[in-house]
Amino acid sequence: MNSKITEFFTFSTQNNIQDWQTVIRNQPCTFLNKKCIKNRKSEADIAIGTCTVNYGKEERNIIICPHRLLEKRKIFLDCIHLLTLHEPGNELHIVSEIGIPGGSIDYFLVSARENKVKDFVGIELQTLDTTGTVWPERQRFLASKNISVNPKDVNSDKTFGMNWKMTAKTILVQLHHKILTFESVNKHLVLVVQDCLIDYMKKEFSFAHISQNAKIGDSMHFHSYKLNSNEDKNLSISLFERFSTDSEGIAKCLGLQALANVELEVILKKLEQKISKNTVLSL
Repeated sequence: MNSKITEFFTFSTQNNIQDWQTVIRNQPCTFLNKKCIKNRKSEADIAIGTCTVNYGKEERNIIICPHRLLEKRKIFLDCIHLLTLHEPGNELHIVSEIGIPGGSIDYFLVSARENKVKDFVGIELQTLDTTGTVWPERQRFLASKNISVNPKDVNSDKTFGMNWKMTAKTILVQLHHKILTFESVNKHLVLVVQDCLIDYMKKEFSFAHISQNAKIGDSMHFHSYKLNSNEDKNLSISLFERFSTDSEGIAKCLGLQALANVELEVILKKLEQKISKNTVLSL
């Protein structure tokens, strides 16, 4: 039986020559060039390490960790054309996690000269959120490689799914808030996603008005990536399509009534994740 984990600590599980004992000991993320930071909540010293899973009737490889999109820094190279004020001689920088009005931005691609910023592009990464738990699948994969794991995990009947609806709604609401800031300073914001997620968004939301030929004058850009299987059984991403719009276009994607409902759902979801026995108000 093939594992539903298709990339583990950035390595393909189909690669039979991989030394999994060393991988599980080091817990690397080659995309971040450091130890995997996706830790288990109940065991903070153990990284989960699941980058990509095989899911659905079509058995499609779906990226579930946004750091997977950082492969060879391709996504940043594919945004250079949006640095309209960049000039030869300027340095390019990648800066992560910067807060702006409307929220935090995952990455900025910056053009600078003598430590002075000349231009920048905001880049958001979005992959599929899962429901349930991937942990039993992870442990079964390790057991198949003769690595000792808890038998209860291996025999667990707990499963995982894809949270398509909430993932898509949440990112569109976030984009609607953030793109206003970028438009106010005449800069670009890019959403980087896997093609299967953007396909879902096109079906569930109104995308007919969005330009299928990306326009440099638009503030909001979508970059869709395919996940390809190579001859050596490793996986790699490649830019598949680009399209663009602006803040008004993002609002149309959601619809005015939809926006109110979406924001309420997002707030409720966050509250439900926080409430517990420890937050109960005792009278």
